[in-house]
Amino acid sequence: MSDAPRTELRPPSQVMRLARLGSFHPTRLSFIPALLREFRSGRWEFARTLWEMDARGVGVGVYRARRAGGEVFSLVAFGHDLPPEKRSDRVIAEAWDATFALCEGIPSPADIERLRENVPKQEAGRCGPRELVLSRANKSVRAFQRLTDDLRSGKPPDRELLESTGYLMRTTAVYGNGKFGLADRDPVARPALRAPFRAEMLAVWLIRVFTLDWAEHIGGGRIPADIKRMLGVGNSTGLGMAPFLVNHPLLLHRWIAARETALARARVAPMRDDSREEFIAALRAAQQNAERWTTTDARQAARVEELKADLIRAMDFAQSKAAADWDFVWRWGERELTLEGQEALVSAMIEPHGDLTDDLAEEMDADEDPRFGVSGEETTGSALARLERVYDWALRDDFSRDDSRFWYASEEKMEPRLGDRASEAGAEWELPLAIARDVRALAQKLSTRETEELLGRFLARF
Repeated sequence: MSDAPRTELRPPSQVMRLARLGSFHPTRLSFIPALLREFRSGRWEFARTLWEMDARGVGVGVYRARRAGGEVFSLVAFGHDLPPEKRSDRVIAEAWDATFALCEGIPSPADIERLRENVPKQEAGRCGPRELVLSRANKSVRAFQRLTDDLRSGKPPDRELLESTGYLMRTTAVYGNGKFGLADRDPVARPALRAPFRAEMLAVWLIRVFTLDWAEHIGGGRIPADIKRMLGVGNSTGLGMAPFLVNHPLLLHRWIAARETALARARVAPMRDDSREEFIAALRAAQQNAERWTTTDARQAARVEELKADLIRAMDFAQSKAAADWDFVWRWGERELTLEGQEALVSAMIEPHGDLTDDLAEEMDADEDPRFGVSGEETTGSALARLERVYDWALRDDFSRDDSRFWYASEEKMEPRLGDRASEAGAEWELPLAIARDVRALAQKLSTRETEELLGRFLARF
């Protein structure tokens, strides 16, 4: 958006720190809000086109998602009767409560039978070039069972239990982009799904619809609309995101840069009465959301309490006469709020400025196929100078300490794990994810060379 107001972005040295990144809150650029806007702008239509389920919920359902005048996708969902002894959220599980495939177009009866033979097997099966996403999910047994029992008996659902759980089903994998025979990601062929993770988010959104339908079918009753609205889809693990983020630096850059650009645009926008009211409404929604958060982690529970206090302070300030300028509001937040509060303030400030920021959601993908080029004509001196400027945080650390940690792939669980060099064996199986340590080693080696040596010669030597 060339005519959008501009200001300087917060520096990476401030933003790209684990404590701050861990304090981020959803914004209107997040994957699901952006997908919902695509539903509205593209005038999508949804329908359940097949439902063949027995009383136990074993069978198949198909959901169609059609963009007006354009693309059609279908979620093929299989319900299973999972024995308790086979229930596991580990990636090494071989059976699940439900399995899914998001397909391009409308599956034929033959397609559904082919998928019935393969999708429940997940990694052990094979999909084809019209299948975009493969997924599976397990029930939150207590919440799902209690809800279906209540529906069966005609009792009101246990709101407290459902609100504290937040979901009826949790995914244990959402695969895409060519795995297990799935179609490669092709933004040109499927423009409606061009944005990062849009196919996966479409699949999860439809899985949520299936979950609610499935519970109503098994329980033989209707879930009240207000209960439906508060139930999402859970996720059993996120460890795979660690190597993903390390291996996709350009994609991560696009996501963070979009968010920071949105904040920068909001800070220099004029403060109108309507945008101020939307800002206050966003803070109020954040307050209501924080009040519903539950956690058993003592450290996070303390941070939630700090966030609640911050949101009260932010609301008081937003309603005062002092809050007459967006940049002043932000500078007040940086000075007065905790990291959690500051990043909640970012989300609230972006919310009223969709006209200035929503275009950024369509610029968060990245063509990572071309490898990052290295100019062999650069000198070792200039390369070292760039390392010292960009990776100053890494060069300050001492990676020879005995308490350093390493990433490895668990043979038993087949998931990424962190090991401790001082107390655990297996460092010889370390995954190539120690970017900071490797940067330090590179800087040390560069510092031993003549500053005018060509980088190409240095790389050929080492």
